[in-house]
Amino acid sequence: MKCPSCKQINNKVIDSRLSRDGIAIRRRRECIACGGRFTTYEYVEQNPLMVIKKDGRREAFLREKLSSGIKKACQKRNISMNVIDTFLDELEKDLRKIDEKENYSYLIGEKIMTWLKDLDDVAYVRFASVYREFKDVNDFVNELNTL
Repeated sequence: MKCPSCKQINNKVIDSRLSRDGIAIRRRRECIACGGRFTTYEYVEQNPLMVIKKDGRREAFLREKLSSGIKKACQKRNISMNVIDTFLDELEKDLRKIDEKENYSYLIGEKIMTWLKDLDDVAYVRFASVYREFKDVNDFVNELNTL
């Protein structure tokens, strides 16, 4: 592991513990050359999840992509990042439990929509407008009438 400060590879582990979610080991390291300290995380390598898009394309499941969309929908709402991260942890765990290594994007989207609907109406409508590709105001009105 290279030191981020001096780029030397000689370092020692000074603390090691399980991460908050139990899926990683957090290691605190000290560089022998410069004395700088840094943190690394060790994860179990898992087979990548694949997503089947509406048009039939397959692409890797990217948690960051979902996180970005959800955060945009929740912008300026009273929703903590911890709540979003916890939901994403559970979603990814659920997807990995399924025997299929490929998941349809619409199933993932519907899970997000259900969660947001229970969490915050405004965030739900924001996400729905992009996810369901609203074309005009009538689409918004129809969605609001379902709430």
